Amino acid sequence: MDLKALFGLASGRFAWTIAAKAAIAMSSSFALVAFLFGPAAGSLAALGSMTVLYEKNTPYTHRALSLGLIALGFAASVAIGSVASVSLWSGALAIGLVAGVSTWLCQSLRVDVPGPFFFVLVCAIATIAPGGLAAAPAHTATAAIGAAIGWLVSMVGAPFRARHPENRAVAEAFRQLAALLRAIGTPRVDHVQHQASLAVSNAWRVVLQAQTRGYRDTPDAARLRALLRWVSDIHLAATEVSLARSEPLPAVASNFAEGLAVAVGRPLLSPDPDGLDEIRKGLRPRSLESRLYSNLARAAQSARKRDHEVEGLGGKLHDRRNPPAMDSLRSGLSRKSLIRPTALRMGITVAAAGLLAIALGFDRYYWVSITAASVLQGGNVVLTANRSAQRALGTVLGVVIGAGILMTSPPLWVVIITAALFQALAQLVIARNFFYASIALTPMALLVAFTASPYPVDQLAQARVVDSVVGAFAGILGALLLWRKASAARLPQTIVTVLGSSQAVLMEVLDPQVEITPERRYRLRRDLRRDLLSLRGVYDSAIGDVPRAEHTRPLWPVVIATQRIGYLALSALALEEAPPASQITLQRLGLAFDELAASLVERRTPRLGALPRLVDYPRINMELRALSSSMRSAVATDERDATAEQQLRAQREQRRARDEVTGDL
Repeated sequence: MDLKALFGLASGRFAWTIAAKAAIAMSSSFALVAFLFGPAAGSLAALGSMTVLYEKNTPYTHRALSLGLIALGFAASVAIGSVASVSLWSGALAIGLVAGVSTWLCQSLRVDVPGPFFFVLVCAIATIAPGGLAAAPAHTATAAIGAAIGWLVSMVGAPFRARHPENRAVAEAFRQLAALLRAIGTPRVDHVQHQASLAVSNAWRVVLQAQTRGYRDTPDAARLRALLRWVSDIHLAATEVSLARSEPLPAVASNFAEGLAVAVGRPLLSPDPDGLDEIRKGLRPRSLESRLYSNLARAAQSARKRDHEVEGLGGKLHDRRNPPAMDSLRSGLSRKSLIRPTALRMGITVAAAGLLAIALGFDRYYWVSITAASVLQGGNVVLTANRSAQRALGTVLGVVIGAGILMTSPPLWVVIITAALFQALAQLVIARNFFYASIALTPMALLVAFTASPYPVDQLAQARVVDSVVGAFAGILGALLLWRKASAARLPQTIVTVLGSSQAVLMEVLDPQVEITPERRYRLRRDLRRDLLSLRGVYDSAIGDVPRAEHTRPLWPVVIATQRIGYLALSALALEEAPPASQITLQRLGLAFDELAASLVERRTPRLGALPRLVDYPRINMELRALSSSMRSAVATDERDATAEQQLRAQREQRRARDEVTGDL
């Protein structure tokens, strides 16, 4: 932890649109239900309206169904909380159950932030709503009304900008490609490469999500698919250039890619393909830079068209819009997945935090559970510690603000407007810093909870601070004690998976006897890109494990070399007529991959012999050697650490034996 991590703003933009939608959804649902059924019911409806915070960037056709399922999840969480309100102990267990199950569902089905948090929040507030078990149907119905209002607010742009989410995702991919072109020849290129891969993968996912049942294919949709394919080709061409070039590219190339991002939604502003002629002069036609500039120019030609033929590049994508839901859920429960330990950690910690608060006599035990769920969304120990500090400090300031408002005994309409404004402020900054969001979220939650169940303000404020500190501490303990080595333990196997996928791609590309169909080429590209993104995700999580980070950090060069090999395999896969290799060369290449994977699993130095000569792919040989060298260094570091640990253990044993002898004398 440092001051910049706690109080600094992350890069990015303020979320003005979602902030406005959150305020409108909360205020309208709160006011409507409070007018019809009373203030307590209005508070549940206000929380139910938080469906508007989900699926913010997905296509409207997909969003409509997904938000409907999330609304059902909110209603189910309220029902569980209302039924469990018969006792404090059952309420704490119910909140933990909702926390664990919602974490598993959200991560398995790739539900974006805020993830499981609001499921936990509505369940917790339902446990204190007046009426108890008899009012469970009414509480569920009011939460469903709020969720429906959130659904309507989220879908308000569908009649006017039906394809805006898809256009925005493809445009963002072009912007990240422009950043990658600017980063070539700089030390940041590997990091920016990963960010570009994330943007390209997200663009594919969003465009595929739009192709739901009843999807109406149009020339405009075909144009978008053509641009999406150019995004992938430009990304892979830029990858090859980034690995082979140590000097920056001319600024014209990155500016051209920025122009393509603008042209996604406005074809008339597409850059002129002839604008790259100046930097293409003197380049060999088959050079890497020439192929990159050619792809940029041809993408500009597609972007200038208002529509596109529904064949060729504009043809249908070789994939389903989403994997089957049951397959995703089963995958989240597998032993290789990080989702299972994450969900178990969340559920157990949140339930234990609530039970501990009850045992200590806390009147508002559920705030401890809510805070624990909030800080555990960080994932690893380091991020959880950061969020704990941010949550505790933000809560103290937020309680002062919220208590000051409540002590003035504001009328209901002031509470509604103020809560909506605080919610808007929180959503405006939450993506950039959780501390400032906590300052706004705390008074919003206080206002809603006070409306649901009035309580003396001074006692409520004091209890809220204490509950938040205890909940933050419980979250840190959960992160430290429960599966804190999950990411670090899975990292070597994730590296092996990427090596296996890269090997499979290279074997098919280089084998002259294998003919790769367009559909097969697409699936190979999709699976390898998915594994590469998973590799960086697992490493980023593992480096925050404590104290395992000391053993994970030496694997960073291994991760980078593996990532580069994977991107080289993707680049070879993008070639229309890739130069083949002999069968002997393929066999030796396969043996090299097998030895690297085996040595990584066994944590030993690879015994890599002479690599096969790949005249047409010299970078693959270089990166395989770099991977072998980095693995050798990582193993040596592990051996030094193990020797040092053994020496320290022996010294402790000697001191203990000496102390025992001294005691006997």
